[in-house]
Amino acid sequence: MAATVSEPHYAGKLRVRVCGICLQQDKILLIRHKPFAPNTAGLWSPPGGGLQYGESMQSGLIREFKEETGLDIQVSSFLFINEFISLPLHALEVFFKVEVMGGNLITGHDPELTPDNQLIAEVAFKTLSEIRQIPNDQLHKILHQVKQLDDLLHITNYPNVL
Repeated sequence: MAATVSEPHYAGKLRVRVCGICLQQDKILLIRHKPFAPNTAGLWSPPGGGLQYGESMQSGLIREFKEETGLDIQVSSFLFINEFISLPLHALEVFFKVEVMGGNLITGHDPELTPDNQLIAEVAFKTLSEIRQIPNDQLHKILHQVKQLDDLLHITNYPNVL
């Protein structure tokens, strides 16, 4: 079992998150987050994070991508809203299509957390076949029933996602 980290400071609170769907060469950019509770697995999800007070969604997403992945992005278009509930976490997630404009892919960090309490374990572009090898309890729910990665660009039936 992977090492766990402390419960995030935003646990037990409703958050607004911005997230980016970044597709390149039949792959999607995903982040594996470390578990923060014993006997749980980490979670693979698209990059993104909580908005700061007074920050626009576009600025927040650009900041989060740079912190988490090292990539510079352009926000292309709004895609959908998802409600993420996995207590003690509860978030409204606003998803956008993004395009990479520069930077170098890295396993980034959360500047709000100490070095020994980081949540990001891995950053990688994954094919659909690689995603299908990951158990659903370790995947963000938007990835559970995707038949092709482009499906993520056409989600219209919130709250059931797909």
